[in-house]
Amino acid sequence: MATTHAQWQQRAAALQIEGRAFINGEYVPASNGNLFSCINPANGEKLAEIAWCSEEDVNYAVKVARQAFESGQWSELAPRARGEILKRFAALIRQHGDELALLETLDMGKPIGDSTTVDVPGAAYCVEWFAEAIDKIGGEVAPLDPKLLGLVTREAIGVVAAVVPWNFPILMASWKFGPALAAGNAVILKPSEKSPLTAIRLGALAREAGIPDGIFQVLPGAGDVGKWLALHMDVDCIAFTGSTAVGKLIA
Repeated sequence: MATTHAQWQQRAAALQIEGRAFINGEYVPASNGNLFSCINPANGEKLAEIAWCSEEDVNYAVKVARQAFESGQWSELAPRARGEILKRFAALIRQHGDELALLETLDMGKPIGDSTTVDVPGAAYCVEWFAEAIDKIGGEVAPLDPKLLGLVTREAIGVVAAVVPWNFPILMASWKFGPALAAGNAVILKPSEKSPLTAIRLGALAREAGIPDGIFQVLPGAGDVGKWLALHMDVDCIAFTGSTAVGKLIA
């Protein structure tokens, strides 16, 4: 039976919205205590106060990500074992589908029917797809002179910062953290300040799935957070979707 509008309203009223950053396996406030208001675009009402991360938070999260990556607890995990954890992550996204869909709809104005049938299941499918591909996409033996042996290996790059836009928050985030995590990288997700709620919620689900502390982190805030990530010399890769103007700045 389809959920009625009144039932969705009741569920929305009962939501416990998390607004803190997710760093090193736990929810924490911004180091400077700064907050910004998350607004429901449908009625202009405030949904929650969200941590506005500082440069200090960015530096700490990158340090944690680097240490977690270099430890090998994720990057050197057997591919099948890493895949199983990501499958659990995908299953948890499905299990909490209604909650995530509500957060998405309240946060950025998408119809609940879209959130429940496109965005959230699409994100789960993306994570699941890359989880299943982990032990099926290997390297190559390059065709060279018979006296030579050329090997092409696929290896994790290190710390990946993922910067995503407001309009498909969880889906576009999954397109970035799904393959990055599958490859063995540590990921720092920076959601749009207009729609950070599902990204923040994913932090706890990632930890519940078994992703090690420091391998998946979420830093909410404005464009300055993305700028600090892009300029950080210990971030190995920037995955970005957004405006041409910001893309030029990152480049």
